[in-house]
Amino acid sequence: MIRWLRWLLLLLIVRPIARFLTGADVTGREHLPLKGPAIVAANHNSHMDTLLLLSIFPSGAVMRVRPAAAADYFLKDPVIGWFSRNMIGIVPVARDKVASGEDVLAPAREALAAGDIIVVFPEGTRGDATDEMARLKSGVARLAEAFPEAPVTPVWIQGAGRVLPKGEVIPVPMNCAVLVGAPLHWHGRRTEFMDGLRDALLKLKAQAPPLRWS
Repeated sequence: MIRWLRWLLLLLIVRPIARFLTGADVTGREHLPLKGPAIVAANHNSHMDTLLLLSIFPSGAVMRVRPAAAADYFLKDPVIGWFSRNMIGIVPVARDKVASGEDVLAPAREALAAGDIIVVFPEGTRGDATDEMARLKSGVARLAEAFPEAPVTPVWIQGAGRVLPKGEVIPVPMNCAVLVGAPLHWHGRRTEFMDGLRDALLKLKAQAPPLRWS
C-alpha cells in the first residue's frame, strides 16, 4: 500500500509541482540510469534539487530512485521522518556520526545492493543560490568502489537555489536547467575518480543555458 502511495505521490504531485516551479529544461535525459545498482551525483543548492531529480525519471524507474539525505535534518521529527522515508524514499546519512567512525554509508550500500538508484550530493550540504560548487566529499567514491559495476551519472542542476534558496520556505517559480552527463565508472583510484567527477560536473555547468523567470 505504501509503495503505491509513494508512486502516486511522485507522479501526480511531486512531478507536476516540480515542473510548474522550475519549468525544467532537461538535457541528456538518455544518460539517466533506469535500473540499479546505479549512482546519480548532482550539485546541491536547494531542497528543490531532490524534487526536481525525482521528476525527471520515467515512471517505470522512479520507484527505484532513493535520494541520500541528512538523517539529523529529515528524521528529527517523527512525522517528517516517516514521510521522508516512506514517501520520498530517502536513504538516511547520519552526518553527525562521521567523527565517531560509524559507517554512515551503510544504508546507501544496502540500497545499492537491493538494486536501487541512489541520488547523492557530493558537496555534502546545500550551497547558496549562486550555483558555485563546493569541494566534493569522497563518500561517492567509496560507494563506487564498493559497487564498481554501478554507473555514476553526473548531473548539473542550474537555478534551483533561486527557486527555493537555503533558509526559505516559499518557492519562487523560475526556469531551471538539468544537464545529465555520460556515466563515469570506478577505475580503482579515489582521487582520480573524484577529480573526474568534478570535471564532469563543471563541464555540464559550462553548458547550462542562462536562467530566466518562469
